[in-house]
Amino acid sequence: MNSLRLSVPLLLALTSVSFAQEKKGDPNGPAAGHSYHGEAFNEGPRQRAYLMGNTGNVDFKVTTKSKEAQKFFNQGIGQLHGFWYFEAERSFRQVALIDPDCAMAYWGMAMSNGGNEKRAKGFIAEAVKRKESATSHEQMYIDAVDRYFKTDKKKDKERRQAYMDALGAIIKAHPDDVEARAFLAVAHWKNKSKIKINDYNKVEAIIGEVLKVNPMHPAHHYRIHLWDYKKASNALPSAARCGQAAPGIAHMWHMPGHIYSKLKRHGDGAWHQEASARVDHAHMMRDRVLPDQIHNFAHNNEWLVRNLINLGRVRDALDLSKNMISLPRHPKYNTLKKGSSRYGYDRLYSVLTRFELWDEVIALGDTVYLKAGDTVAWRVKRLRLLGSAYYATGELVEGDGVADELKKLLEEKNKALEPVKKDKKKSAPIKGEISTIQKALELMAGYRHQRTGDHVAALASFKKGRADKSVLIRAHLAVGEHDQAVKLAAENVKSKPGVAWAYAEQVYVLHVAGQKDKAAHAMRMLRSIGAQADLDVPVFARVAPAAKAINLSGDWRRARPGPKDIRKRPELDSLGPFRWKPTAAPDWKLPDHKGGTVSLADYKGRPVIVVFYLGFGCLHCVEQLNAVAPMMKQFKNAGIDIVAVSTDRLNGLSDSVKAYTEDGAFPFPIVSDVDLKVFKEYRAYDDFEKMALHGTYLIDGDGLVRWQDISYEPFMETKFLLEEAKRLLASSTVNRTASAK
Repeated sequence: MNSLRLSVPLLLALTSVSFAQEKKGDPNGPAAGHSYHGEAFNEGPRQRAYLMGNTGNVDFKVTTKSKEAQKFFNQGIGQLHGFWYFEAERSFRQVALIDPDCAMAYWGMAMSNGGNEKRAKGFIAEAVKRKESATSHEQMYIDAVDRYFKTDKKKDKERRQAYMDALGAIIKAHPDDVEARAFLAVAHWKNKSKIKINDYNKVEAIIGEVLKVNPMHPAHHYRIHLWDYKKASNALPSAARCGQAAPGIAHMWHMPGHIYSKLKRHGDGAWHQEASARVDHAHMMRDRVLPDQIHNFAHNNEWLVRNLINLGRVRDALDLSKNMISLPRHPKYNTLKKGSSRYGYDRLYSVLTRFELWDEVIALGDTVYLKAGDTVAWRVKRLRLLGSAYYATGELVEGDGVADELKKLLEEKNKALEPVKKDKKKSAPIKGEISTIQKALELMAGYRHQRTGDHVAALASFKKGRADKSVLIRAHLAVGEHDQAVKLAAENVKSKPGVAWAYAEQVYVLHVAGQKDKAAHAMRMLRSIGAQADLDVPVFARVAPAAKAINLSGDWRRARPGPKDIRKRPELDSLGPFRWKPTAAPDWKLPDHKGGTVSLADYKGRPVIVVFYLGFGCLHCVEQLNAVAPMMKQFKNAGIDIVAVSTDRLNGLSDSVKAYTEDGAFPFPIVSDVDLKVFKEYRAYDDFEKMALHGTYLIDGDGLVRWQDISYEPFMETKFLLEEAKRLLASSTVNRTASAK
């Protein structure tokens, strides 16, 4: 069953009366924002689906009288094949909204939640209730999933095998059913940790049967997974078609990148990762979703940066790394331990050090892009990079200042070690931190020695500081140890085939070492491998003399002919933007509790937190307002206003304010949106149950939504919100300043 998925909660019975039925006024009903169908409905897709298009060429006929429901069902199947489980569930929920008696809608919801057994069991139980109205063919699908989840988890291997056998039975009874073959193929791959694939060609043949009938079926995705870690070249035909088979699903563009990267075709890999990122960006900006709420988004973008680094597209790699860091953080999705932030910092440091972008390091030194966490590891990482940059550019006084900071930290750690040094468990982490600081100081010392001309001392310090092989190569050259430098450069090329910067280093080393013929040969290799390289960065600029030696002056790059084993690709710009950008907040003007009106336009030029709450009768909303109000001064000091939008009528607002304060002086405006028009525009609304949801938004001075949280519960981490707001607004200032330059 499904294992790659977004975690979403249980959606149970959708009544035949109305999926949107409410229990208004029921004192025993759920808390405000919670589902009227039970707590299981609280998370997951709560806005209705729409027909996206480009989600896969599939046609899985089910029992329904509604042509629209059939279209949404087909969309859900395509999304399942693209591992877009969150959106697949939304599509199947839409089927149930249109036709509550469609048994296969609930089967689809179960298939969308294979990694969440509690939810899947609830869904398939609803399918079983309705299966008598389904065909015998559909009943076989429902029974296969029902038996799977009813089987004891302790018999995991047996139930997996039984599920695959059931799919085989469907194929035997209905030989024309290509979807059963597709699901069987992916089941073989997903179950391989429990049930070994003895014959990969047998699974390949199943996929081949699907593609023979439907050459652009999304099963191309499954062929890539099948051969990815076995024999990547076998998946090349599907790598050329996977994205085109479902161009609206980012993961379908991402997966071919696996194959091309494995085969060291970094240009093709980067193209596909960029295509995936652009499709994700377009979806997020269109449907106003935070980036890291999208499955696989951060992983795809960090892989794209790695491919850009391999190609020498340094500026693009730098730009995308910074964009990942600047994306909104959220305690659930994106922190310094997971998601875009962690990947972004890792890749940014890689780009800056790999390509010796010392001026950029210094420019970013005191910005949000290099200032991450407060742990020793994060502090040392930043100081090591900043100190190296100062020394490498000859700013020795500034470099010494950074070294002093590290020495002070080292002294603190040595003092902390003293009382626990005999306790291995307590002393081990401190010793690890001490070692990290010492290596950082040695690495920085290497750059200082190098700048002052003491190359022997520089080499010794670089070795002690565990410098990257590329740094050691140049250090060996500087002391005349050409053979060692040539050896290390050759090792780099061998271990990193097709990587432009590794070939550039080899060209430079061979040229300096006087091995002109070998340098010329390496240069000819570099010309095509580095066809997209940025020539102004040091690693590529250093090869200019070697290029001139073979009569290549200026731009030595040579465009490579396009690969012959790919289909026509769309223009990348047609898929979406290269970077995610915040979208404009819908404008509004609403009556306030003082008898006047407040509008979003009132805050033009100033950032504002907009809190959507579900009336003063909502106890959790009261808790949220009680948490925000005492921090109003801190938000004001940060230049941030606050306004609350309520579901209450005007007289309810007045009562709420009076209940909150004796003098009726509330610390920020409260406005009424009793008809929920603004709630709906901001997607703080459940389309299926016709009810308002909690929402918290940061809107900057330009009217862009920089951060949001929409949920069945109010966002209570007010201190996090304040710090994140300051970080996002600071990064916006940095970006505007950089653009102005």
